[in-house]
Amino acid sequence: MDHRGECNRALVVSVAEFDPGVQLGRRPGAGKDAKRLHRTLSKLGFKVDIHTDLRSEEIYQLFQRESRRPVKDCFLAVLSSHGEEGCVFGADGEPVRLSRLFAFFDNRCMEEKSKLFLVQACRGHGLDDGVEVDSVEDAPESSFFSQHPAVPVDTAVMYATAPGYGAFMHPLGSVFLQTFCSLLEKEGNRNLELTRLMTRLSHSVAYTFQAKGRALGGKKEMPCLLTRLTREVFPFAEPGKDGGSAGLSATSLVGSKNTRTRTPSIS
Repeated sequence: MDHRGECNRALVVSVAEFDPGVQLGRRPGAGKDAKRLHRTLSKLGFKVDIHTDLRSEEIYQLFQRESRRPVKDCFLAVLSSHGEEGCVFGADGEPVRLSRLFAFFDNRCMEEKSKLFLVQACRGHGLDDGVEVDSVEDAPESSFFSQHPAVPVDTAVMYATAPGYGAFMHPLGSVFLQTFCSLLEKEGNRNLELTRLMTRLSHSVAYTFQAKGRALGGKKEMPCLLTRLTREVFPFAEPGKDGGSAGLSATSLVGSKNTRTRTPSIS
């Protein structure tokens, strides 16, 4: 396929201010996240579009349009708002069902393209106290995977937090999205395969963040990755490195001939 004139695209949908009468609080750090995402991703060759304070139906319409636009190798979407399990809220306070957004990308235009969704939103009202490494008990069964039959092939969804828990937002930005940008800005991380990068993101948020204050002091946050990727993906790689332009346009099929030896490491 001739990709000339096409580029990787990033769509940032951020809700910071809700319509009058909507009983959802302001999110003063959302603007900081959007600006940093634009700066970081633009430097990595993404064409970044930012949309703020859209109502629920406007978000649906936007994603439907974006799912039919050409993209070189990778489409990245960031959703930042208040939320509950399976949805985020538009500026009108109405839920935007994530499964419906994901389903838009199960089409011919997005076949064999890598899709990454980052969701900065609460998934419940639980607060994570953290656990001692040697005292973890078996987690209860979760319907995490069964709730997302609409996630297309070659798609990864990275949530700021686990099902049932809240995601933290600070006036200076969210720990999840700010850490994501910090990792990409650090030399070496941008050339990692996507699931390795997301593992480092989870590690950094889980082990370096701890909420402060009388009410939330000591609370933690643990990102959660859902993937249906069928190939190794290097969406942020520099040209000529790992899976960059020297490979299969930032992706490489997983197979015995191109499976690379890995040295486990997290930093």
